[in-house]
Amino acid sequence: MFGKNNTTSHEKVDTLIGKNSKFEGKLNADGTVRIDGEFVGNISVKGDVILGEEGKMVGDISASNVIVSGSVEGNITAENQLKLNASGKVIGDIHVTSLVVEDQAIFEGKCAMKNVAASDNISKLNPKKQEA
Repeated sequence: MFGKNNTTSHEKVDTLIGKNSKFEGKLNADGTVRIDGEFVGNISVKGDVILGEEGKMVGDISASNVIVSGSVEGNITAENQLKLNASGKVIGDIHVTSLVVEDQAIFEGKCAMKNVAASDNISKLNPKKQEA
């Protein structure tokens, strides 16, 4: 989804919650999910989550890549990249491999970043730590 210049392909959206829609519950999906309305609940996606400028999310997000242009109150786990656009607001903890934050984006919470290559090297250097 992210190219060399960190742009996204909005061409293929598998699930769309429109700006005049409100959804409450749990969403599990493959592919790309775009939210331009309101979502209350948890999202678990094997693909990507895009939260539009008017999108509002209350709950946790787990996905490959996450782009936030609206507001999220909850925790975000992005296996690859989390991008907070200038209009984006996240209140909650994040767990990511890569984080991009534009000027004027708002983030309140804790950030845990993992580096897959560094984690593998540390495990090889300190095998006792894995046993604990």
